[in-house]
Amino acid sequence: MVNGLLGLAILFFILALVFAVLGARGIAGISMSIAKWLVIIFIVLAIIALLL
Repeated sequence: MVNGLLGLAILFFILALVFAVLGARGIAGISMSIAKWLVIIFIVLAIIALLL
């Protein structure tokens, strides 16, 4: 269903939004930080792939 780093980042972002609405701030923060790092890794790998 979800493929690649960008798909996982979107999934964790959606989870963070759901947990934030439900009031679970700790889990929402962790999910958001995971999503942020997955997007950063995706961007770095995309730039490396374009340069090679």
